[in-house]
Amino acid sequence: MKKLVLIGGGHSHAIALRSWGLNPLPDVDLTLISNVEQTPYSGMLPGHVAGFYSYAQTHIDLTRLARFAGAKLVIDRAISLDLDRNRVIGDRHQIEFDYLSLDIGSTPQTITVPGASEYAIPAKPVPEFLDAWYKLKQSAASDPESHLSIAVVGGGAGGVELALNMQTCLQKVRQNRQKNTLQIHLIHRGERLLAHHNDWVSQKLEKIIWQRGINLHLSQKVIEVCASRLKCESGLNIECNYVFWVTQATAPKWIAKSGLATDERGFILVKDTLQSVSHPHIFAAGDIATMSNYQRPKAGVFAVRQGQPLVNNWRSMLTDQPLQAYIPQSKYLALIGTGDRRAIASWGSFGWRSKLFWWLKDYIDRQFMQQFVDLK
Repeated sequence: MKKLVLIGGGHSHAIALRSWGLNPLPDVDLTLISNVEQTPYSGMLPGHVAGFYSYAQTHIDLTRLARFAGAKLVIDRAISLDLDRNRVIGDRHQIEFDYLSLDIGSTPQTITVPGASEYAIPAKPVPEFLDAWYKLKQSAASDPESHLSIAVVGGGAGGVELALNMQTCLQKVRQNRQKNTLQIHLIHRGERLLAHHNDWVSQKLEKIIWQRGINLHLSQKVIEVCASRLKCESGLNIECNYVFWVTQATAPKWIAKSGLATDERGFILVKDTLQSVSHPHIFAAGDIATMSNYQRPKAGVFAVRQGQPLVNNWRSMLTDQPLQAYIPQSKYLALIGTGDRRAIASWGSFGWRSKLFWWLKDYIDRQFMQQFVDLK
């Protein structure tokens, strides 16, 4: 029996496990290591924050998916790799492998800002973020007259969507009390929002944020997070009850310490076949991987597209067949929800906002999740 071990239940692994279950290989001992039984789908999380989707609608049941794929599910948190003995070291288990695949996502970088690790709430890992969000929402609903100030740090798509969808939810749970009892601040160190998108998208979102009464602070670098405020390099101080951190992604430190070749931010460097450039019996996909031949942003669309090529190359490796290259698209359609059942479409130099794009986004997301419900 060849031992194929998967770490993480991200989008790529979820798609690969479903494909494996439809066409499994014999004589393969398949194990999935995950610290959660329900893995979130990032495309629907802002809508879940707004209250448009339930928890079940936005999470994949890994227990059921692993059973369908014939995989053993081990609930544990990987903390290291022993590449001399081909072992995954977890909090509670050590698991041997012949072949390994990682899809563990990324986390916002907070370590460089004093006080951020103590007082800020990172957007990832998602389970911890949602625990904090549910408590905040419950507190806001139980005392709707109290003053509530929230700061969201990060002006990428994640930070913008989070600020807009949080506002939608909190205005509803507070029963539309006086607007001045709820303040949301969006802080971004860049000169414009969504730097990886075209100018129209950036300017449109900036206009929407101002129209919605969200305080936008551009060209502001946060230098300290305190219990009830955050401080910026410019001297700006923002009073806030909660700080959510949605900044540039980083990789867990144990990845680089394991001996795998990584890029300058600690992400696993992979070939076009999604194999590690330093350890060809190890694969990586999703946010944790950086393709050495292609520069692409850390976006869920690429993780979704990597799922099928990844499982195809698992099969090729296990059967001693040539592996196939995966070439990521140079452009991709981004659908950015604005918290009001509308969405902005961003494609290269094109940008537009419409209810139709929200309908399209909703349809695509529901179809994606439905494949993990219809396991046959």
